[in-house]
Amino acid sequence: MMRLQLLTPMTVLLRFVSFWACLCALPAIADTMPKPAHGVIGVEEVHLDPEFWVSRLDDAERVVMMRQAIEEQNARLFELDSSMHDLRKLPDTLPRDYVTALVEDLADPPSGTMFDEGGKPVSMRTVKAIARNRNLDDVPTAQATRYGLVVHRADLRTFPTSLRVFRSTGNTDIDRFQESALFPGTPVVIAHESGDGEWWFVIAPRYAAWIEKQHVAEGTSADVLGYVDKSPYRVITGATVDTVFNPEQPAVSELQLDMGVRVPVFAEALDAPVNGQHPYSAHVIELPVRAEEGELRLLPALLQKNSDTAADYLPMTRANIIRQGFKFLGERYGWGHSYNGRDCSGFVSEVYQSMGALMPRNTSAQSVSPALQARLFNADDGQKARIDAVRALDVGDLVFIPGHVMMVIGNIDGEPYVIHDTTGISYRSDGGEMARVSLNAVSVTPLLPLRVNETETYVDRMTSIVKIVPDTSKEASPSL
Repeated sequence: MMRLQLLTPMTVLLRFVSFWACLCALPAIADTMPKPAHGVIGVEEVHLDPEFWVSRLDDAERVVMMRQAIEEQNARLFELDSSMHDLRKLPDTLPRDYVTALVEDLADPPSGTMFDEGGKPVSMRTVKAIARNRNLDDVPTAQATRYGLVVHRADLRTFPTSLRVFRSTGNTDIDRFQESALFPGTPVVIAHESGDGEWWFVIAPRYAAWIEKQHVAEGTSADVLGYVDKSPYRVITGATVDTVFNPEQPAVSELQLDMGVRVPVFAEALDAPVNGQHPYSAHVIELPVRAEEGELRLLPALLQKNSDTAADYLPMTRANIIRQGFKFLGERYGWGHSYNGRDCSGFVSEVYQSMGALMPRNTSAQSVSPALQARLFNADDGQKARIDAVRALDVGDLVFIPGHVMMVIGNIDGEPYVIHDTTGISYRSDGGEMARVSLNAVSVTPLLPLRVNETETYVDRMTSIVKIVPDTSKEASPSL
């Protein structure tokens, strides 16, 4: 039973004033903006130029994280983050339980209906055959740890199959068996072989999954890890760079190298042809190839000197963070690095890798990594706390919602803007109706108007803000 309380006129007035004061204290949210002809809210042509954002910064070229600090953060990542794998610290012998746990923990075979690229249901018989091809019964009790180098960009798969599967017939963008991709020169530990003998389950520094054997050359630990450590080297600073064409060594001809890849170079280019071409106008690099029996060989290749590479990792400046991100602008979205592209988490990690900073592979690990400086949000965080945190965002900060990450590039009149690799955005137009724009590309958008659905914005669903560049105004700790 409720007890009625009679309020005097003065009490009513005071309560109204108090309510209005609290309401006015809440930060304003740009919930709607006029819908432009191209459909992407809040974005004009000038916003697609990285120098627009760089020019708005004070001291944009200042180094905000020194190389030693980056290396220390990378070391903490391998020490504290269970999603990372320090290949140098793996034992000489891999026990069965360790290998089977890696394979089984990656994913369970799908139990619901999946569809192939043609829209036909994938039979459970096919699914069971793919699961059996993992060959788990043949994992030995103990096996010597084997090493290899990836020889060209290759998919990492959930199961040892190239079959692409989808949850519906109308969407063939998100292949549920696609995990990631590995780039040339990536070191791996070869942990297991599929039943058909065509796939290896490999452990890479940032992921463990299935890769076709033809993409990996096996070598000794000294050769593989020694390749990673070689100096001098070049770092790929463009979105992608191809080696020079040559008809003599197809394995290293027009080979794609993605942002952040590090390749050894010969200290001096001699007056002698490399693959039939004089090397004076190119960098002579060393690349791994797979010989006839699958063993590792290293061959010289050429990178044009005018290609987008550097003699070392780029200095970590806010200008570089923006410029590196914009090198991917307009690239097709690729779930798990499919379509020769990348997804949201791959995008941000490769931007930072060009400056030497490593990150976990997936958003689920990136957003909560104990090695990174994160501000975590939960149901107890009200709108004001979330908006206050968003208003304090700095260039390079990463904003996470479930399954997605965005990188901050600046603000306009206090409204934060992000660049992100996204399938699309939803927002409420100035007429009040919901609008959906299918993007499937690396895109620039404002943050605050973006909506998960009619009742929730991205800020409402924000799970964390991660600073790769530590906030030196606060005491360093895993959480802000």
